[in-house]
Amino acid sequence: MEKIWLKKSYPPGIPFEINADKYASLVDMFNKYVEAYASRTAYINMGAELSYQELEQQAKSFAAYLQQGLGLQKGDKFAIMTPNTLQYPIALFGALLAGLTVVNVNPLYTARELEHQLKDSETKAILIIENFAYTLDKVIHNTGVKHVILTSLGDRLPFPKSLVVNCVVRYVKKLVPSYSLPVTTSFNRAISKGEKLFFTPVDINGDDLAFLQYTGGTTGVSKGAMLTHRNMVANLEQSKAMLKGILKEGEELVVTALPLYHVFALTANCLMFMTLGGTNLLITNPRDMPSFVKELGKHKFTTITGVNTLFNGLLNTTGFSNLNFKHLKLSLGGGMAVQKAVAEQWKKVTDTRLLEGYGLTECAPLVCISPYTQPDFNGSIGVPAPSTDIKIVNDAGEEVELGESGEMWVKGPQVMKGYFNRPDATQECMTDGWFATGDIATVDENGFFRIVDRKKDMIIVSGFNVYPNEIEDVIALHNGVLEVAAVGVANDVSGETVKVFIVKKDESLSEIDIIKHCQKNLTNYKVPKVVEFKTELPKSNVGKILRRELR
Repeated sequence: MEKIWLKKSYPPGIPFEINADKYASLVDMFNKYVEAYASRTAYINMGAELSYQELEQQAKSFAAYLQQGLGLQKGDKFAIMTPNTLQYPIALFGALLAGLTVVNVNPLYTARELEHQLKDSETKAILIIENFAYTLDKVIHNTGVKHVILTSLGDRLPFPKSLVVNCVVRYVKKLVPSYSLPVTTSFNRAISKGEKLFFTPVDINGDDLAFLQYTGGTTGVSKGAMLTHRNMVANLEQSKAMLKGILKEGEELVVTALPLYHVFALTANCLMFMTLGGTNLLITNPRDMPSFVKELGKHKFTTITGVNTLFNGLLNTTGFSNLNFKHLKLSLGGGMAVQKAVAEQWKKVTDTRLLEGYGLTECAPLVCISPYTQPDFNGSIGVPAPSTDIKIVNDAGEEVELGESGEMWVKGPQVMKGYFNRPDATQECMTDGWFATGDIATVDENGFFRIVDRKKDMIIVSGFNVYPNEIEDVIALHNGVLEVAAVGVANDVSGETVKVFIVKKDESLSEIDIIKHCQKNLTNYKVPKVVEFKTELPKSNVGKILRRELR
């Protein structure tokens, strides 16, 4: 397919190609910007700040400890299992400086999920926040983990211990169970010991693995996407290029509410804003919306990233609409489809357009993003990032005509090396450098792509394809609906019918209200036949609604 988006839809000044080798590695990038922005604030969390100079010093001390204190070698796997706290970036860059491959772990994992990831990734050492250490305690003897570094929300943070305890309890909402986990050392002691050791720079190139980033498991067993240093450098350059007309060096404060262990926040917030000398405001527990809004009121934030449910939650939290948004210039949604109702309300409240992007763990993650020059929400995922090829193919792997739907395939310097120790799974989704996303999409004459839905989420009613996103988008426009998800359920006559799960905004909302609303906006076979009201919908760690659990 000709890259029609380049001529018809790219904003002025956006390069068609990026240099994926601008930095030899993420370490090369890190060294450049911690020196350039030494005096600027890199991270803020719970009232404490970390400058770029302090980040460099502590990351190198941590790297020295990993090298000499634990004897870890280049290429060894190091897991980080913490929420958004100041310890995360220190440990992240410390591990990368030491030449290790970082394995990001969700702190809320069950013992089964944690055991699978640690074993599958061949992790040798882990940094874990103490209030989740009991989970590791259950499985560590079934894994190859030899070293455990324990941390707490209070490590090296200059505020009263009482406040730390309150933060811990608020985050986990329960007391820490006792555990017998053999602890190598604490995060504090690792830094202190590392300060007395000599850090040895490691020769790292673009083909070395930076991350084993595990897929969310929404379409099967969680797999480790092998993301190289070059993959990550390419994607941060692609992200930065697409937002060239908005972001300015030394002027940005980005709200980081999505966890840094998720690839969206990792690239779009942690890495990209470092190249701008920006400040990351780390939100440890975004699910506590009142506290989240209160924290936002203390800062002149210029950027916020999130998923549809996060933006929707903020819009429905008391006090959010009263915040000062005059500094906000970029709101970026990804991870799931941004609903029209949410985008329009966000624009009304903040006077800022909610840009929709599209990415995948396997693509580090950015693939497409709405141009910042586009005035209104149009329901598309935008256009491909620089140096990105996309084609839409049928089940035979043949390109379809313009406007027809098919599976989206992606090719570019951000596409992963493959799945770790899974050549079978890699072969299933990769062909001659093309990655088959599993998403059904279309592209129009201006190069704007639209996701129709996941292959496995498609509902087939009497031979007609029904896509849950369309139904959800229509229902979300009803004023009485807070959240919605649509799935297919078995039916003797039509094969499947549509069922929707709804969280009410208005308690008087009834099933007949939903049916009538849908009948006005959808063809009959798309209208839900079953409506179930729930107090909440199951979500992934970043707030993506999990249809598979509802099925």
